[in-house]
Amino acid sequence: MLRINELKLPLDHAEADLRQAILARLGIAGADLLGFSVFKRSYDARKRSAIVLIYAIEAEVRDQAGVLARLQHDAHILPAPDTGYTFVAGGEQLQGHDRNERPVVIGTGPCGLFAALILAQMGLRPLILERGKVVRERTVDTFGFWRKRELNPESNVQYGEGGAGTFSDGKLYSQIKDPKHYGRKVLTEFVKAGAPDEIMYVSKPHIGTFRLVKMVEQMRENIIALGGEYRFESKVADIEVEGEGDARQIRGVTLASGEHIPTRHVVLAIGHSARDTFEMLYERGVYIEAKPFSVGFRVEHPQSLIDACRFGPNAGNKILGAADYKLVHHAANGRSVYSFCMCPGGTVVAAASEPGRVVTNGMSQYSRNERNANSAIVVGITPADYPGHPLAGIALQRQLEEGAFALGGGTYDAPGQLMGDFVKGRASTAFGSVLPSFKPAVHLTDLATALPDYAIVAMREAFPAFDKQIRGYYQEDAVLTGVETRTSSPIRIKRRDDNLQSLNTRGLFPAGEGAGYAGGILSAAVDGIKVAEAVALSMAR
Repeated sequence: MLRINELKLPLDHAEADLRQAILARLGIAGADLLGFSVFKRSYDARKRSAIVLIYAIEAEVRDQAGVLARLQHDAHILPAPDTGYTFVAGGEQLQGHDRNERPVVIGTGPCGLFAALILAQMGLRPLILERGKVVRERTVDTFGFWRKRELNPESNVQYGEGGAGTFSDGKLYSQIKDPKHYGRKVLTEFVKAGAPDEIMYVSKPHIGTFRLVKMVEQMRENIIALGGEYRFESKVADIEVEGEGDARQIRGVTLASGEHIPTRHVVLAIGHSARDTFEMLYERGVYIEAKPFSVGFRVEHPQSLIDACRFGPNAGNKILGAADYKLVHHAANGRSVYSFCMCPGGTVVAAASEPGRVVTNGMSQYSRNERNANSAIVVGITPADYPGHPLAGIALQRQLEEGAFALGGGTYDAPGQLMGDFVKGRASTAFGSVLPSFKPAVHLTDLATALPDYAIVAMREAFPAFDKQIRGYYQEDAVLTGVETRTSSPIRIKRRDDNLQSLNTRGLFPAGEGAGYAGGILSAAVDGIKVAEAVALSMAR
């Protein structure tokens, strides 16, 4: 099989043109092309009136060796790499391990889900613990919070089956290095669970919340069929560690119900908002350090504006879909301001997990056909901004979220401000042409006190500067909604490079976003696969 990269065709090309382009690129007759498939499709929209589709093709040809020899100077034509997944352990390798000892996976977000799936596929019958509810019940609780302002601290956007990614845009792309093609394994399993086939080849695949719900349920059924066991509403309240220094070894976990579960292998896939669990781990001596994260607001523009700015006369093209954007500005005070988790045709959602606090996030469905585009616009901060304790970043997040709750009126409404008013330093009193999508509601105010001063100064500089990148972005009545604080985990539970176990607690495998090793659905799922492999190798010895 050959891989042909950088094969370019016009946006409106006919289906037959792709085959002809392959033949021309390889310099072969039609009879010598035995078959082909699209491995990846992206686009180049730098010239809005002449948008180009860019393909990576896998082709089967006669005399592959001869074709490669003839085209050896073309760096974009090469043998197709093997992107299939190979298990690191299983079968005979695991016959000697104690069948009564099961690995425990804590958390059912993308990381925990794929750690559990891989362990189950290798015959290790994982026990999966989730503090929240099954995804359908969790969805009812979450929508109930948005409609009635009734927060369930154990069942919300952050906690429950599927993790925080369930109520998101469902983005399935990442910038991580992936030499072993674990991302391909993730996409393959998602398609098996009901995702559209297109996620295997489009450059920026996404699924959307409603489809994710069904997929999570299907993957749960697959894991159970392979010998895995789920326990919902089973919060891990404590861990048992024996030994001191280099001899520290995990021996089990204790649930909030008081039940003790013995195990020597725990995958810690708890997500970036499990603050009480972080505190418990720190008290038990697990090594934790502070790490950088970002804070900011959600901003909403008309999706039609973003489409026109990005795609010009091709706005609305079915292949292109709703346009996204990626922005960054380096402010005069040394802070970086950038877009994060952009949701085309989506909504801003209430993402609080603790009473008396307001948090925002972005979500969209597969269709991405809501009227507004939204994105977090955030400012990077580092442990130098909150020195002292390794958990000080959590304290800062809570402080900002409590402030947002008060600014919004103390009813879980979010504080908001029009972009022009924010930049000019005056409170907003009425919405303009852009109506916010956040539920329960947005309370207009002055957001100047919602973030640290250095963040406010940097963002006031950034919004007009962004207009140079996307004409019309600095829209006076675009809506800012606060606050966005859960961009990533404020801590890192450090692990060893060789076996992925905690730096000072053997048998504990920190994983995913909560541990500081991923950011987004795909990277978290990939990290879950890596950690599952490390657990299996540990159990096989």
